[in-house]
Amino acid sequence: MKATRLTLFCHALTQAQKTGRLHCADDGILPLSQPPAPLLPAVQLLTAPERRACETAAWLSSTVHVEPALADCDLGHWQGMALKQLQAEQPEALADWLREPASNVHGGESFAALCQRMAAWLAAFDRPGEWLAVTHPQVIRAVLVQVLGCPMSAGQRIDVLPLSRLELSHTGQWRLRLGEVQNASL
Repeated sequence: MKATRLTLFCHALTQAQKTGRLHCADDGILPLSQPPAPLLPAVQLLTAPERRACETAAWLSSTVHVEPALADCDLGHWQGMALKQLQAEQPEALADWLREPASNVHGGESFAALCQRMAAWLAAFDRPGEWLAVTHPQVIRAVLVQVLGCPMSAGQRIDVLPLSRLELSHTGQWRLRLGEVQNASL
């Protein structure tokens, strides 16, 4: 059985993230001061379908495959809203959504549903080799919750910064891969 290495790569910073606004599907990335290094030829690239993920993936390779399962969590009628507006106008709903993984008070996809979607995707991902998948903070949180088998409520305690990576490996089961930092000053 050949091993699978899958790195989830968070898209670059967006204006929505910078200003404390929930995402929209058409949010683009802000200009990068230093683009990420291109992928090695042996690494295959997947991307979520949203513009911000596709733009980030384009920095990494000219050969990109869109993977619909990597789509961001659907925030329903909260898409594009400022967090301060939600705190002022719907504080109980926002608190419920942050506290309860099954909450979909916004009319979209709950974190619990996203976790189920990502668990199904991981279970079906049987492509050996090296893969990099550009996706979103909520998706990376959901994958991490699934791989570690921790409570879904732990997802709210995970910060996923723009351009951060989550490395996984699979040889019979998914495992978190921790490694050394390369080319970084500490």
